[in-house]
Amino acid sequence: MIASFAFTLFALLIVAFLYIVKKKKMQSWLWNYAKSRLANRPKIEQTRHIMFCFVDHYEPQWKNKNNIELERQRVDRWMTDYPKMASKFVDSDGCHPKHSFFFPEEEYRKEHLDKISDLCAKGFGEIEIHLHHENDTSDNLRKTLSGFAQCLHEEHNALSIDPSTGKPTYAFIHGNWVLDNSHPKGHWCGVNDELIVLKETGCYADFTFPSPDESQPAMLNTIYYAKDDPNKPKSYENGQPIKKYGKSWGDLLLIQGVLSLNWKVKKKGIFPQIENSDVRKAFPPSTNRVDLWVEQNIHVEGKPEWTFIKVHTHGAQDGDMDTLLGNPIEEMHSYLTSRYNDGDEYALHYVSAREMYNIVKAAEAGKEGSPNDFRDYVLSAPTFKKLS
Repeated sequence: MIASFAFTLFALLIVAFLYIVKKKKMQSWLWNYAKSRLANRPKIEQTRHIMFCFVDHYEPQWKNKNNIELERQRVDRWMTDYPKMASKFVDSDGCHPKHSFFFPEEEYRKEHLDKISDLCAKGFGEIEIHLHHENDTSDNLRKTLSGFAQCLHEEHNALSIDPSTGKPTYAFIHGNWVLDNSHPKGHWCGVNDELIVLKETGCYADFTFPSPDESQPAMLNTIYYAKDDPNKPKSYENGQPIKKYGKSWGDLLLIQGVLSLNWKVKKKGIFPQIENSDVRKAFPPSTNRVDLWVEQNIHVEGKPEWTFIKVHTHGAQDGDMDTLLGNPIEEMHSYLTSRYNDGDEYALHYVSAREMYNIVKAAEAGKEGSPNDFRDYVLSAPTFKKLS
């Protein structure tokens, strides 16, 4: 324990040094990370189920506002190459990898969503909502989100229907990671009651984090409920972890990816790389990263045998597509399906964002058995429109 404590403090000092050198303010998650290294980890004496979810801040207009042909090239490559890659791999349930396309409202083009919907109809993913906004108001945000959710449902049969309201429901990723107006200078949002607005417009969970900057909540490597203070930004800084036999609380459920230190990848041979679940050319999905994601064991409190891994990317950026659609991602899936899908120690489940949410809620309700039985536990799968 003493050695572990010394190691953790040393790691914390190194990261602090990195942020001082970069002239960045120390982030609130670092202290909680240090404490988590000292906590006792629950023993798992049964098959460990790995839920693997890949979410994408999918922006075909990235650094391009006026070239529709470039947008089409980006989308078309995914429509062609993703099923070729994903068809090579299956999980313990016979499912292929499922990509969750969080499409930006401000970039909507029907032709792009028609293609993505067709891909999803074939079982390769689902569509959710992404949004970039600036100096917004609560009323305008409410109108924007409700309108886009209705559009995705009516035009593309995307999004599940909330059984209690009969309206489209969605997962959300905030552009630039500044959920609930969390930028220190108020940029890229403007809405202090954003969690409330999200709840009112049908958002079932937020998938924004981890963040590479100060918008990261103090609570890390945790699935938790946050309650909004409509008069203050960043109300999600803390909340209540989701628990087995627990109940919903507050305004929004946050499902986070892994945020940690990776000592197997070092800068200048000394400093650990910060692992924030970002997958792209600069941060390829190596086997040591996969092991770190599994080791962190993000789970519903009281049910550690169900592990939730959420990684993210910006899939429409040209320089990263070879990583996301080629050999690096194939090597990642090969490792996942060989190392973490033996049917005894581990069982792998490829899930969409919606399915991950459903399985999280099943864990909260104390459900037993295979997570595969709970992919549609609360929210049913959308039907999606196929291209004729």
